[in-house]
Amino acid sequence: MNGPGTKLLICTSGNHMLFMLSKTELLYVLALQRVPNLGDISAKKLIQAVGSAEGIFKEKRNRLLKIPGIGHLKLQYLDEGNCLTEAERELHFLEEKKMEHYYFMDPLYPERLKHCLDGPILLFGSGNIDLKSRKIISIVGTRRATTYGVSFCKKFVEELAFLNPVIVSGFAYGIDIIAQKAALACGLQTIGCLAHGMNQVYPKSHKKYVSKIEENGGFLTEFWSDDPFDRNNFLKRNRVIAGMSEATIVIESAEKGGSLVTADIANSYHREVFAVPGRAGDSQSQGCNNLIKSQQAHLLTQAADLVYMLGWDLDQEITKPKQTQLFVSLEDEEQIIYNLLKEKDKELLDVIALECKLPIHKVASLLLSMELKGVIQPLPGKYFRTV
Repeated sequence: MNGPGTKLLICTSGNHMLFMLSKTELLYVLALQRVPNLGDISAKKLIQAVGSAEGIFKEKRNRLLKIPGIGHLKLQYLDEGNCLTEAERELHFLEEKKMEHYYFMDPLYPERLKHCLDGPILLFGSGNIDLKSRKIISIVGTRRATTYGVSFCKKFVEELAFLNPVIVSGFAYGIDIIAQKAALACGLQTIGCLAHGMNQVYPKSHKKYVSKIEENGGFLTEFWSDDPFDRNNFLKRNRVIAGMSEATIVIESAEKGGSLVTADIANSYHREVFAVPGRAGDSQSQGCNNLIKSQQAHLLTQAADLVYMLGWDLDQEITKPKQTQLFVSLEDEEQIIYNLLKEKDKELLDVIALECKLPIHKVASLLLSMELKGVIQPLPGKYFRTV
């Protein structure tokens, strides 16, 4: 049963219908965000069971406890009045700054993020964001980008421009801002996912890009204006970057870093992950090389690789993935794998290892070598086939 005044149906200019929370319901959704011990997963369960955020605060405690996965620990702070008081202050900020908000049950909420159990129940936005029926990819990487990484990133975005994708990133130093600047240069929409509230800009040196990004895209965050600037916020931010995108591309990363966390989250959401290889021993390529080596990311050498793997339209002018070279020299074990794949349309990594009687780690290494030689093509789901 829906709570009182849950939503208002508003007809915007043009042909689009926009659902928005009523002011009262928005207040209670904000309050729900502020309840300690109650994360996004539990909040969604409560909203879907009761029908509205307002109804949760007015429902009897014993009825809420009957909802699967909801216990006393999650509800012990629900009745504290300071949650509503804090929500009123934040609501005033949103109204004063004319911030957009995207509720997880609304059509304008990022569609792919709706399918992530831990996606935020509410996002705040600024700019001119349009995500409907769009190709959306995220590009992340090291803050210490090399000349190679910068050059690849710019060329990659330029090669994709004809498909008009939305480029999502974290507005950080290095690859993030390079990708977003490249998107602007190509007239593409770009979205910066922030690890702080809309009352500040970080890093401050990127303030000069804010207005340009808002003109053709904008910013999203789940954080309030008074949230402390905390390292953990960046980890939470990364799930939004990975969750709203069809694929995550890592362009340069050290052995450890936030980009690898984003890639790991994307994999957990069953999204495609791509990594740009670098020379062995290069510190800023070690993370990408490890992703490829461990089969956690597809090898990415050009935009056509991404277009092919995602099944996007290839009729436009774009460099096609490299064709099988003539007279390629294969090692004995590579030839065995190649012969097997020639007999089949495609095959799983595990099955290849089983039928070729080779260890999985050995097969993974051989497949990577064969991919670099241009004789096989990786497919989603750890399948492979000959080119």
